[in-house]
Amino acid sequence: RRMLKGLGASIALPFLQAMVPPGMSSDNMGKRPVRFACLYMPNGVNKDHWTPTGFGSKFELSKTLQPLANVKKDILVLNELMNKGSIFPGAEGHFAKTANIMTCRPILKTLGENINSGGISFDQLIAQQKGQDTLFDSLQYGTERVNSGICGATGFTRLYAASISWKSPTQPCTREIDNRMAFDRLFRRYLPDTKQRDQTWKQSVLDLVAEDAKDLQRKLGRADQDKLVEYLESIRSLEKRIDNEDKLKAFEEQLTPKMRKELIALNLRIDEYKEQVVGVDVTEKLHQMLDIMALAFQSDATRVITYMFGNAASGRNFSFLPGVQGSHHQISHHQNLPGALEEYRKINEYYVAQYAYFLEKLKSIPDGEGNLLDNSMIMFISGLRDGNSHSSRNLPVIVGGKGGGALKTGQNLQYGKETPLANLYLSMARVMDMKVPQFADSTGELSGIYA
Repeated sequence: RRMLKGLGASIALPFLQAMVPPGMSSDNMGKRPVRFACLYMPNGVNKDHWTPTGFGSKFELSKTLQPLANVKKDILVLNELMNKGSIFPGAEGHFAKTANIMTCRPILKTLGENINSGGISFDQLIAQQKGQDTLFDSLQYGTERVNSGICGATGFTRLYAASISWKSPTQPCTREIDNRMAFDRLFRRYLPDTKQRDQTWKQSVLDLVAEDAKDLQRKLGRADQDKLVEYLESIRSLEKRIDNEDKLKAFEEQLTPKMRKELIALNLRIDEYKEQVVGVDVTEKLHQMLDIMALAFQSDATRVITYMFGNAASGRNFSFLPGVQGSHHQISHHQNLPGALEEYRKINEYYVAQYAYFLEKLKSIPDGEGNLLDNSMIMFISGLRDGNSHSSRNLPVIVGGKGGGALKTGQNLQYGKETPLANLYLSMARVMDMKVPQFADSTGELSGIYA
């Protein structure tokens, strides 16, 4: 795969017609690679507003799933899947049902750092078998830092809260939670000389590869030129958005403790009915990371990504949403109170909207005869059905994308109660042309999902 290179930077390119060897066409080079991503949402769902009505292709999206209206024909809603690995003696709370969401095996109950997920996660199984074809065998992203300490309510180390991707049972993959670092890891390569590195840091990554880009443009046909320009413009746009976030962060760092107190007091005076300062709206931060993920797939820098929208038992304050006051974890323990249940649903809908944003982004990017979404499997999942009861039966699971034409999307499918979640991974392994006779407690592939 050709890359644009410059002083301290390199950019992987999307597939171009010019990459087809002489005497061949893109049609006879084989099908486009299938990408896999897992987008994890913490704290479960309001189960009364999750499941669509109707089954098969004749279904209607639930209230919570309405953000997926534009990609309804591109998704599979899967019902009654259960992570049986999360059911074991002492498996209380959130952590025992998060760390193993892609291993489907019981985790080790420990208070220390001797964590054990029970096995390799499905995404890393793909990375092992397919990752040699890309710059990165896999990428892992998140939004919240790893918390240390012990959960007093459950007796689990909090290290389990921030890991769904495991290279081995005892080695969780390190996640990147800083958007700038995630962007630069993909598109910037630093020289060992500190002075040169400091100089290139202030430049756009596109400026650093400009000469190589111009040289390549002269060698491309018109269609490839247009595709390259569109790709580079998307990188420039994302880079500017991240730079604006950096400026905002620099401004915030200049605020003294006294100034912060004055701002809080002013905010409370502006709206005296609010009992607390509203939560920080993280939508732009999430969109930036999702755009980085889309570029990683488009450039074929990787074909495997996991993204945790929040850690298990995330206490993110969602007061930036109309009608919501307080933290996600607290609201998920709704005690069946109508007001709390509606707040819970709105948070679920918010995360579904971010998932929809990513699916629509991929659908807008051409890839071979179709688009990136056609050639992907994008899973959206939570480790709990209900945050109040900590139930892990009938998990909320959606798969977006046709898997290179292998999946029959636009369906709401019902399976037998307690169907192993591992059956879904076994089915995905088949779509990825992987040799996996069994995964964890799988009993067979899922019926009805194949085209």
